[in-house]
Amino acid sequence: MQDDEVLHQRMQGFLMTSRIDYAKAAPEGYKAFGGVYLTLQKSSLPRELVDLVYLRVSQLNGCAYCIDMHSRDLLKSGLAVDKLVLVPAWRDAGKLFSARERRALAWAETVTRAADTGVPDADYEAVAAEFGDRELADLTYAIALMNAFNRFGIAFRSTPAAVAAIA
Repeated sequence: MQDDEVLHQRMQGFLMTSRIDYAKAAPEGYKAFGGVYLTLQKSSLPRELVDLVYLRVSQLNGCAYCIDMHSRDLLKSGLAVDKLVLVPAWRDAGKLFSARERRALAWAETVTRAADTGVPDADYEAVAAEFGDRELADLTYAIALMNAFNRFGIAFRSTPAAVAAIA
């Protein structure tokens, strides 16, 4: 399957909205964001780690569509329900989350809340001790991308699959 087809299938749910279809209204921008998504799919970061980060960012931003999508993705990939339900409280979940996952989730939180946190040096040093330069850049791209998609989902009222199923 070509990258455009993969992107279209993966991002199809973002098109469901009670406001404008932003992908149709501005296809070049949609395709550009999709290109970042496809690049991250090919990165060396484990898919589960990226999906955990996507989920946590979406929880922080309150994007129902993305929370639904990434929870489903994680469950489909075999993540235990016990771990999924503790993502919001990962700091208190002991060794359920690996050191690498904890550093990635902490980085996701501080970058997502950059206006409040200022992304402190201590947070950067902690994540940089766990991830190489390329991985850290890719992780930060993933965080930034999900923050952007959350804003699209919230602004244009993207419909979560769970809601669409009962509509």
